[in-house]
Amino acid sequence: MVLAFDAVTKSYSDSDGDLPVLRGVSFDLASGATLALTGESGSGKSTVLHIAGGLEAPTSGHVQVAGQDVTGLNDTGRAALRRSDISLVFQQFNLVPSLTVAANISFQAALAGRVDTGYTERLVKALGLTDQMHKYPEALSGGQQQRVAIARALAAKPKLLLADEPTGNLDEATADGVLDQMLELVAETGAALMVVTHSPKIAARMDQELRLQGGVVT
Repeated sequence: MVLAFDAVTKSYSDSDGDLPVLRGVSFDLASGATLALTGESGSGKSTVLHIAGGLEAPTSGHVQVAGQDVTGLNDTGRAALRRSDISLVFQQFNLVPSLTVAANISFQAALAGRVDTGYTERLVKALGLTDQMHKYPEALSGGQQQRVAIARALAAKPKLLLADEPTGNLDEATADGVLDQMLELVAETGAALMVVTHSPKIAARMDQELRLQGGVVT
C-alpha cells in the first residue's frame, strides 16, 4: 500500500478543551489507485490530506506512506518524506514568487532527484503552459498559477499525489484536461492519487470514494 490509515484520530486543543476532528479513520490506497475524499465542509477532509502529506501528525493511530510508518516521525523526517515520495497540490498554489514558471515546475523534481526533461515538456504542453515558462507567478492568472502548481507536483513523479480541489480555479474544459494528466501520471508511474473534492463529476472518475462526516468514514 502507498497510503494506509489505521484508526487515525486528530484533536485540536483550545480554551474550551479538546476538539476532535478525526475519529478513528481507516482506509488503504494502493499503488496505481485513485481515491476521492468527499464530505461537507468541516468533515475532516483537509485534516486527512494534511496528515497523509506529513504536514500534521495524528493524535493517535498509525499512518504509513510508501511502506514507511510515519506516525512517529518528527518535522524533519516528514519533510524528507515529502521531498522524496509525496507531492501536494493546494488551492493556494504555494508557488515561489521569485522563481519563473519553468523554475517553479522543476523545483520539486530537482529536490527528489527525478528531473525528466522530456516528461516535463509533455506536461507543460498538455497543461497549456508553453508560452508562460519565462514569466513569474505574479504575471499569471489564478487558473494559470493552478496549472503551474499541478505541473510542479506531477513533474516530481511522486509515489503519492495529494490534491485539494485541484480544479477549483479552472474552467470545465481545462479542469478535464488537468484531471486527465493526473490520471495519466497514476497509469504511467504507478503513483497513488487522493483528491479532496466537492465535485461529483471528479469523484466519479476515481476508483473509489471515501466520504467523511463529522470525522468518521460513512
